[in-house]
Amino acid sequence: MTENADTVVRAAGCVLWRHSPEGGGLEICLVHRPKYDDWSHPKGKLKRTEDALTGALREVEEETGHRCAPGPRLSEARYFVNGRAKKVSYWAAEATDGRFAPTAEVDRIAWLPPAAARDRLTQPRDRELIDEFLTTLRHP
Repeated sequence: MTENADTVVRAAGCVLWRHSPEGGGLEICLVHRPKYDDWSHPKGKLKRTEDALTGALREVEEETGHRCAPGPRLSEARYFVNGRAKKVSYWAAEATDGRFAPTAEVDRIAWLPPAAARDRLTQPRDRELIDEFLTTLRHP
């Protein structure tokens, strides 16, 4: 199956991070989606005329309740879902403020140290984003 620009599902999200309120260590926010019973980075489909960064920030706030400051752009993930190509653009983003409220789409979030977040993620492609994010932090 090949990608066609007209049929690619465009989405965006963030590796959302913060300094832990207890001790200041780095924590990454993961979302749990009950529909798929999986753990992932906050992300979602873009609106028709929305640019990827705007969509990523909107999706983070919708799914986690947190606003964030975008940082470096990370890799794109490309994969197929239900026979359609999907392209997800990602950024590193530091949580600035907000509060989580469960929804039907995301029923829980978890703030975890990077190694624990990496282990909890369902998809290997999401684990690679954590590795890239950590490298970006060390070498801005």
